[in-house]
Amino acid sequence: MSTARTVICLLRNDLRLHDNEVFHWAQRNAEYIVPLYCFDPRHYLGTTNYNLPKTGPFRLQFLLESVKDLRDMLLTKGSTLLVRRGKPEDVVGDLIKRLGSVSAVAFHEEVASEERAVEAGLKNVCAEMKVKVHTCWGSTLYHRDDLPFQHTSRLPDVYTQFRKAVETQGRVRPLFPSPDRLGRLPPGLEEGPIPTMEDLEQTEPAIDPRSAFPCSGGESQALARLKHYFWDTDAVAAYKETRNGLIGADYSTKFAPWLALGCISPRFIYHQIRKYESERTANQSTYWVIFELLWRDYFKFVGAKYGDRLFHIRGLQDKSVPWKKDRKLFDAWKEGRTGVPFVDANMRELAMTGFMSNRGRQNVASFLTKDLGLDWRMGAEWFEYLLVDYDVCSNYGNWLYSAGIGNDPREDRKFNMIKQGLDYDSNGDYVRRWVPELQGLRGGDIHTPWALSSASLSCARVSLDDTYPSPIVVAPEWSRHYNKKPSVPGPSARGKKGPSRTPRQHRDRGIDFYFSKSKNF
Repeated sequence: MSTARTVICLLRNDLRLHDNEVFHWAQRNAEYIVPLYCFDPRHYLGTTNYNLPKTGPFRLQFLLESVKDLRDMLLTKGSTLLVRRGKPEDVVGDLIKRLGSVSAVAFHEEVASEERAVEAGLKNVCAEMKVKVHTCWGSTLYHRDDLPFQHTSRLPDVYTQFRKAVETQGRVRPLFPSPDRLGRLPPGLEEGPIPTMEDLEQTEPAIDPRSAFPCSGGESQALARLKHYFWDTDAVAAYKETRNGLIGADYSTKFAPWLALGCISPRFIYHQIRKYESERTANQSTYWVIFELLWRDYFKFVGAKYGDRLFHIRGLQDKSVPWKKDRKLFDAWKEGRTGVPFVDANMRELAMTGFMSNRGRQNVASFLTKDLGLDWRMGAEWFEYLLVDYDVCSNYGNWLYSAGIGNDPREDRKFNMIKQGLDYDSNGDYVRRWVPELQGLRGGDIHTPWALSSASLSCARVSLDDTYPSPIVVAPEWSRHYNKKPSVPGPSARGKKGPSRTPRQHRDRGIDFYFSKSKNF
């Protein structure tokens, strides 16, 4: 065992005590342990390519809750969390100078370029000050070193090939134990205040009672959610049948926001699934949770393989597409004013709560890229700004997938907005929840108000282009799902209401954990 005196544990997207290798290593190699979280101004004052803020109010609030929860957890272990505002490489350098006897700085490695640039800066600072750097890998279900590929450069470009390889040749490592006590802080260190929303130039978001994610950030909340979803309600045993829901907290696991910040470990979820299967039941639903964790892994490793190509307009396929950059169309999409009720309901839910279902994400992404033909990065950056569960690799990997320039062997993956609305919101309850100006429309008629007669609209107190907009685009394939003469130019057939079998080309990919997060298209 090392005789090291002090280890600084820089925490980023690993805000937990359970299954945390950084703490486990530090406990074995230090007398003093300094848990540190930095609020990096680049995350809160910077903007995206399309001049959107990088971090919106919902995700920031969830982060603040998670940081406070981690501090509370550490206090029960005889420690606390140092909180500083500033670039991590600068904060760590200042701490090393102040403490004078730091033997190591430990942190989990990340994948994307901005996070890796921080790591490079940290290594430079530590090299100058002759301080050891210890890095860990802990964000995925399968450890990077255990993949059945010689290097991430050999990662298959098709998910199914990846999944079959890791399921047959890989192994999920055991959990690192949670510490009973943690090494004390060096004397004289102040823990520092956790900033407020106002400190970081944000306004606290209003609580919307319609939210499908009425949850708070932090490890304790994540573990409570798992207990509720697995052990208290057995909801996990029906997950595969309910995961395409739109209303309520329990139609899916909702683990993604906590996974994104590392408040819960994917390995912990996996081992709890195995425990549940051995003690209660094993079925397609319990497997499907693992299936989606594998999608999350896959996008992490895709990010490691392709680097900044994840953000390039031509995507992973280096494919030239004449994307539009029409700000009026984009504003209508992001504000839920497209005139397509199923799209508008989902976009309003996102704007009001920071959350959207798997099914919704697939549809609004398809609508932006395939129906409007807008630059896919506009949608990806809007999601980055608003989603409480934003994860860089999952977000951009899924948008590339939806745009047809990512990891997808099938061409022209396009969703039919009207069919999707009728399949997954057959009676229109979800649309009425978020588009109240259409509440007077009955049943599946709510999905195609432009196809209704003037009398029907008048009876429902709907006036197109007054109380609700006409659609900004009408796709020809929508005409199969209504048969009344449209009141605005567009298709002219309206079909059956109610669920129907999803076509093969629209079959899901899994991933409740992000864009399915829902990363499923």
